[in-house]
Amino acid sequence: MPKTVSGRAAPFPLANVDTDVIMPKRFLITITREGLADGTFADLRFDETGNTRPDFILNQAPWSRATILIVGDNFGCGSSREHAVWGMRQLGIEACIGTGFAGIFFDNARKNGLALPIVPPDARDALLQLAGNEPGAELSIDIERRVIAAGELIVPFQMDESTRSALIRGGDDTLDTLTYADAIRAFEAGLNEAMHVSVIK
Repeated sequence: MPKTVSGRAAPFPLANVDTDVIMPKRFLITITREGLADGTFADLRFDETGNTRPDFILNQAPWSRATILIVGDNFGCGSSREHAVWGMRQLGIEACIGTGFAGIFFDNARKNGLALPIVPPDARDALLQLAGNEPGAELSIDIERRVIAAGELIVPFQMDESTRSALIRGGDDTLDTLTYADAIRAFEAGLNEAMHVSVIK
């Protein structure tokens, strides 16, 4: 992931948007990550007949091209489905800015390169207002410096060091573990040898 995420921001102020809203369960039948963009926010984006809902923000110009969401409190609550993050990334969403995120959703986001800057409520509300103005605000999220810039508005954000580092490096838990591969093999070899000696005795 680049050190800076830039793009158009869309206001999405609903509180407690859970993972079933982000990715309805009927889209979880796939055994791959492909095709999940269609399921992302499906019940908000489309009606029962599959027609686009014109009142949903991501169906409206210019926010239909948004890559950043300004979200309400407790975004990503609910089940642990990683499909929610996969779908958002496939839809082109690179970051969500909010006051806090559900823990499992936050961890899934970190693993999949979805940046989640955390800001105070007043800063979030200012960004919501800015993003909702025509013709839509362009934001720049500096992951390295932990700063959001939107015109003259500069907003520092919180992001723990391990998440920040993982986003910049494009890493995840598996890749991080592989950096210790030699030490893990040495430990396993020593453990096997100790077990072999124990059996002989």
